[in-house]
Amino acid sequence: MTVTTRPSTPPGGRQQEGRAALLDAVLRFRALGLVVALVLLVTTTWLANSRFLSAQSIRDILLSAALTLLLACGMTMVVVGRGIDLSVASVLGLSAFGTATVLADHPGLPVPLAALVGVGIGAACGAVNGVVIAYGRVPALVATLGTLYVFRGLVYFLAGGSRISAGELPRGFLDFGTARVLGIPWLFLIAVAVLLTVGEFLRRHRAGRDLYAIGSHEEAARLAGIPIPSRLLGAYVVSGTLAGLGGVLYAARYGTVDASAGYGMELDIVAAVVVGGVAIFGGSGSVFGAALGALLLTVINNALPVLGVDPFWQRAVVGALIIAAIALDRLVALRLAASLRRRDADVH
Repeated sequence: MTVTTRPSTPPGGRQQEGRAALLDAVLRFRALGLVVALVLLVTTTWLANSRFLSAQSIRDILLSAALTLLLACGMTMVVVGRGIDLSVASVLGLSAFGTATVLADHPGLPVPLAALVGVGIGAACGAVNGVVIAYGRVPALVATLGTLYVFRGLVYFLAGGSRISAGELPRGFLDFGTARVLGIPWLFLIAVAVLLTVGEFLRRHRAGRDLYAIGSHEEAARLAGIPIPSRLLGAYVVSGTLAGLGGVLYAARYGTVDASAGYGMELDIVAAVVVGGVAIFGGSGSVFGAALGALLLTVINNALPVLGVDPFWQRAVVGALIIAAIALDRLVALRLAASLRRRDADVH
């Protein structure tokens, strides 16, 4: 009589399955926590001021969230690959001023062409970051901290203390910045379209999955034949391109553009990503979690003034959220490592 036995799962496979299951549980718990925090914050603010949930207030929140969400999508791709891009706000400012300048200096220029100029500026800045980091092997934190100041300095040099007012820009361009479809701002719909595209790319496309592999273990990814430099370069180009698109939308929404456009936004972008569950050490997280983080940060920035909270504490809250999210990621990593060591001991 022949006895058929089911092949046992190798220890390494069990470890990977356990790690994935635990990570999935943690990320789901964090997403649920973000939703609960969002509901509680909105409810508390609405009870303090019923106008907080007026149609105009909701549109303002969605408009503010659009830019944060857009840049968070690009930042997610970079952070998943164990990188960081601190220059996104400076790239946004450079793109916004470049787009506004082109439109003001060439009145007959089609708006889509000017928008392409702004997006191209962002892509070029992202390529600079990518080449320096992926091929120059400069740490991402150092490289993008440097380009943060370089790109911002370039904006100040080009602006020369001047600004471009709304009266110098085409009416159609400005109208688009506040246009709505069924009450939802176009800018927010564009951000959602980018969110879905990036989410699909990271989940199903090979290059997107490669970024997770690089972030999880770069040496293992290299041994597996993953082209690490080109993947990292692509992630930074996407981040720069989306920051460039954010600059175009910034100019359309606000109309008046000067050298300080987007100044300080990088803190909110990083906060949205790490609070949304994208591990700052790379290898895990999703762009949809980052979207929840972006929405939560936007609501916080809009709700705290309504609640009469001092501006200092508004920034302190954002900083505290970043620290708490990183601490949680580190705790999860330590628990995973301890769990894997125990399983190894049981196997052997």
